[in-house]
Amino acid sequence: MAGKKTPIAIYILMFNMFITMSGIGLIIPIMPDYLATFGVAGAALGSLIAVFSFAQFIFSPISGSLSDRHGRKKIIIFGLLLYGLSQLAFGMSTHLWMLFAARFFSGIGSAFLIPPMMAFVADITSYEGRGRGMGLLGASMSLGFMIGPGIGGFLSKFGLQFPFYFAAGAALFAAVMSMYILPNPAPAATEEAGPKQGGNLFRQIARSATKPYFVVLIVMFVFSFGLANFQSTISLYVGIKYDYTPLMIAVIITVGGFVGVIIQTFVIERLFKRYGEMRVILINLVAAAISMLGITFVNQFWSILLVATIFSTATALLRPAVNTLVSKLAGDEQGYAAGMMNAYMSLGNMVGPALAGFVFDWKMTAPYFLGTAILLACFALAATWAKRNAGTLSATRSN
Repeated sequence: MAGKKTPIAIYILMFNMFITMSGIGLIIPIMPDYLATFGVAGAALGSLIAVFSFAQFIFSPISGSLSDRHGRKKIIIFGLLLYGLSQLAFGMSTHLWMLFAARFFSGIGSAFLIPPMMAFVADITSYEGRGRGMGLLGASMSLGFMIGPGIGGFLSKFGLQFPFYFAAGAALFAAVMSMYILPNPAPAATEEAGPKQGGNLFRQIARSATKPYFVVLIVMFVFSFGLANFQSTISLYVGIKYDYTPLMIAVIITVGGFVGVIIQTFVIERLFKRYGEMRVILINLVAAAISMLGITFVNQFWSILLVATIFSTATALLRPAVNTLVSKLAGDEQGYAAGMMNAYMSLGNMVGPALAGFVFDWKMTAPYFLGTAILLACFALAATWAKRNAGTLSATRSN
């Protein structure tokens, strides 16, 4: 179905992904003041982030497997409805425990969206066009997370709860639109593959270790760990060390995100065709590691902006490269593979900020040295795996 012409379904999926990620991002500028109304601060914010990621980690494999058995469209619509209602509940909460419950269900809703949408792209694109489809989905993800904080900051002028009501309305609108416009292609999974995808979370994770793309899942975990490590500490690092204002910090974060969106939209397919997904992964693991280390050696605003942008660009290239390669190696288990990718990503998003915050309190530069070491270790693992599986990887490029 895919070639030069992009299926209309991909644009609907991009809109859904944008709504999801902007809803996640819009809480960033609001949360300090919003949590203050409940008499809590930083510790509660970190716990809310962890609860969201924990829910994603638990339910992503489940949603991926369900979409293989029952179709992508039903799961996506359910995810949008649950996500929208959880945003509404978050804005209407009157007690702290209600915030945690709403955030947990928001994580479930997100888990029921991202894996089925990635699997949907695999269903409706050709083998050769899958990189472009994953790149477009990744671009909408990056764009939503980048614009979300700005939307939240603007809408908060109408009340601290209003951004959550807006996000709820947008998600419910996307659910209705998907219900009537989004097609419902048959999942790629076969009858034989379906039953094998059942089982509890730990059994599914254990089974992922037997898959031919397991090392690529490890890459997903590591770069998500590194990205969360970087994002959770960079504002503290430059704020404390250089006394940067919120506006300067926002510029550092936003410029890198914008460059990533441009590359994922217009460049990623050409890179995959010329170099292959695995080479893109290896190059950008090194680029991410060097730029993460480099942030500790620069001290001017423009040099920090440049290094942070290189890091953001590298991670923006890694996500669609990993998604595309796993999808090509997954065969008839697209939903299961997409669910596991989101589970490993969520695990990185949980562990990264927690560990980064701990070592940051010990020494401000420690998170970046730790992240660099882990990224380089992952590069060594991935390079060894790629060398041993050169024939299989070559086939993914030639098909």
